[in-house]
Amino acid sequence: MSLFPLISFPFHYLQKSFNSGIGYHIFSCKFCFFSKLSDMSMEATTKSNGNTRADVEAIAQPLGEQATEIASNIKYHAHFSPHFSPFKFEPEQAYYATADSVRDRLIKQWNDTYLHYDKVNPKQTYYLSMEYLQGRALTNAIGNLDIHDAYADALKKLGHDLEEVVEQEKDAALGNGGLGRLASCFLDSMTTLNLPAWGYGLRYKYGLFKQLITKAGQEEVPEDWLEKFSPWEVVRHDVVFPVSFFGHVEVLPSGSRKWVGGEVIQAVAYDVPIPGYRTKNTNSLRLWEAKASSEDFNLFLFNDGQYESAAQLYSRAQQICAVLYPGDATENGKLLRLKQQFFLCCASLQDIIARFKEREDGKGAHQWSEFPKKVAIQLNDTHPTLTIPELMRLLMDDEGLGWDEAWNITTRTIAYTNHTVLPEALEKWSQAVMWKLLPRHMEIIEEIDKRFVATIMSERPDLENKMPSMRILDHDTSKPVVRMANLCVVSSHTVNGVAQLHSDILRAELFADYVSVWPTKFQNKTNGITPRRWIRFCSPELSHIITKWLKTDQWVTNLELLANLREFADNAELHAEWESAKMANKKRLAQYILRVTGVSIDPNTLFDIQVKRIHEYKRQLLNVLSVIYRYKKLKEMSPQERKNTTPRTVMIGGKAFATYTNAKRIVKLVTDVGDVVNSDPDVNNYLKVVFIPNYNVSVAEMLIPGSELSQHISTAGMEASGTSNMKFALNGCLIIGTLDGANVEIREEIGEDNFFLFGATADEVPRLRKERENGLFKPDPRFEEAKQFIRSGAFGTYDYNPLLESLEGNSGYGRGDYFLVGHDFPSYMDAQSRVDEAYKDRQRWIKMSILSTSGSGKFSSDRTISQYAKEIWNIEECRVP
Repeated sequence: MSLFPLISFPFHYLQKSFNSGIGYHIFSCKFCFFSKLSDMSMEATTKSNGNTRADVEAIAQPLGEQATEIASNIKYHAHFSPHFSPFKFEPEQAYYATADSVRDRLIKQWNDTYLHYDKVNPKQTYYLSMEYLQGRALTNAIGNLDIHDAYADALKKLGHDLEEVVEQEKDAALGNGGLGRLASCFLDSMTTLNLPAWGYGLRYKYGLFKQLITKAGQEEVPEDWLEKFSPWEVVRHDVVFPVSFFGHVEVLPSGSRKWVGGEVIQAVAYDVPIPGYRTKNTNSLRLWEAKASSEDFNLFLFNDGQYESAAQLYSRAQQICAVLYPGDATENGKLLRLKQQFFLCCASLQDIIARFKEREDGKGAHQWSEFPKKVAIQLNDTHPTLTIPELMRLLMDDEGLGWDEAWNITTRTIAYTNHTVLPEALEKWSQAVMWKLLPRHMEIIEEIDKRFVATIMSERPDLENKMPSMRILDHDTSKPVVRMANLCVVSSHTVNGVAQLHSDILRAELFADYVSVWPTKFQNKTNGITPRRWIRFCSPELSHIITKWLKTDQWVTNLELLANLREFADNAELHAEWESAKMANKKRLAQYILRVTGVSIDPNTLFDIQVKRIHEYKRQLLNVLSVIYRYKKLKEMSPQERKNTTPRTVMIGGKAFATYTNAKRIVKLVTDVGDVVNSDPDVNNYLKVVFIPNYNVSVAEMLIPGSELSQHISTAGMEASGTSNMKFALNGCLIIGTLDGANVEIREEIGEDNFFLFGATADEVPRLRKERENGLFKPDPRFEEAKQFIRSGAFGTYDYNPLLESLEGNSGYGRGDYFLVGHDFPSYMDAQSRVDEAYKDRQRWIKMSILSTSGSGKFSSDRTISQYAKEIWNIEECRVP
């Protein structure tokens, strides 16, 4: 079985297989009939759009460079790769035909890339992640392939605008927040840097959820990105692996152990091309779909009328890739989550091993000692942790290796990225659930734990009293669990954090005892973002200005060049151009907000945005409490006093997890405040509040370029890094924030004077929490006033007491203001006052904006991935000639 199945290149269009005259005649008649229908539909579309359509022939030109050739290829796909009835060629049909046309070029590059990798046989990286937030593929592909303008012109010839066609694409619902977006940025950089690498994930049908905002607050409905199909994925029917669950372990006469029985699900590969920027290399994101085979369908039961029983395994297979992060309050929910994680790890490892054996066997018998020299596996957080025991199982049980050799290979191959210090995100799985679902893996984990304890007791007896917290298995009789982060640390050759502050906390606190054992195992890799999607494509006006003043567009792949903008930071001509570009983005954003929310916002106001996953530690509540206080003060002002304020439009967006009650209350509060403020004629020229529904990558591409102030206000020490802060800063948006995550490094790079700092520092937080427990906290009067205003019913009859009570009291579950909203409120308000004053001085604000962009060079994912490649993976460029 080939692990590099080349895709049939689209010259099959010629259809020369009709040797029979009758057959050819029938085919030709059908061909002409559908061609005529499509021509008629295109003519109708062209007339309705009011454009003049050149006479475009439907000819397959998959590698066409000129607009006319591309238009012919798009029209060809509309005719002969039809996904719709032939009676219309409206924007949706134009999108799918355009995607098919772009995919032609990607397929050629894809095939060339994997033929080259097969020839060179380099060491490759395999990036395992439960999430990817890709965003729209069309704009990214034509941008990276440098054919944007040609496609825009081609679509005009067919009566369509590229912008309208792009809007037809739905974001792939493969992720939730920063973890998934980071993974996608990394894939872009891996290919742009010509690194041999694969991404592995799951093909979720319904995603996390689509967020609706109603009078009741947030409501969740399934994502519909696969309701029709995705034109970017290619199913690999020859890449299918069995994945087992449940069963039991048998001891063979040889003494070896074998996992047998249980249920078996098939993992089918769907590949998505990942093009690099102006390079021939095109890597893959391989997504696994869970399916049952035909022999698992019980025809007897079906014919007996027992339809559900006949297709039980089909139903269980469909559950695995139905939803990202299914609810896990029940044992079935826990089993399903664990199934998802193991399904990703098991299928991916079988694929990796098959590729290794295929290549090495071509050069003679493969040597397992070579595996870590050809394979680097990166675990993106703890979700893929089961890669560790599964690789051990495959090497020992299937390949016949002994424990020591398998352990040596595993620990030289796998590296782990930690993304959080939050206790609920450091996964711990019930041992009972693990034994039930994965009995052989639990045996292996037990042995890893046993050997780790023995090693530490032998080499570091001084750590004996630390062993209960260091070991992998927590044998607490009330709730014995497997600590997945501990398993990762013990088994990986490298562990990295994702911002300097985060990595320092890992070394000094979370993993301090392990650091004393393995001081060189721990690294920092500050996150980054791809400048292609996050400024070059989403803010073309600003990008053109940067290129003009730097006299080069090389900054798109060498972001450090942005530092050269600093010499023009006081230039009046640049100021005028910069402000004009920002205003164009603000107007575009205002149109979007009106379309999706019905709220009209003024582009001349300060656009203040906080968009991210809704969570108490991210402190959207701090933001909305300050807005409530601002609204109350505006109401108390005279009309003349209001004219002296800085008009502001506050936008908040993000999804609250479906079962996270307080997060959903925060969403409800924002919408209630917006309803009152936006309809108040005394105030709504000076303040508006908008909740942006269903925040995703495409929404971010609209919001971020149009923003002027961005809020990154998490409790210090709780955000591992954050990457949206980097996107906003790169687009010339100023940040109000705490010294948390990557904020620390952003502030260092752009200059302290260009960052609105407030709040407690990470090293102060434990002391402040202790003081709160001891009753020493004295709330700011403004904080109390804002809470009381909510309780007065000013924003409706909804009961916000449970939310407000989380900020009150000194201790207890759900009380005691664990995230220090009350403590940081006064310094936050002071920082907001500094924002208001700075915005009034337009020259100063624009200069700060330019300096924000010019200081963002460090935060390219190209830099991050280069560091991973050299310092963790030990892989090198493998450029397609």
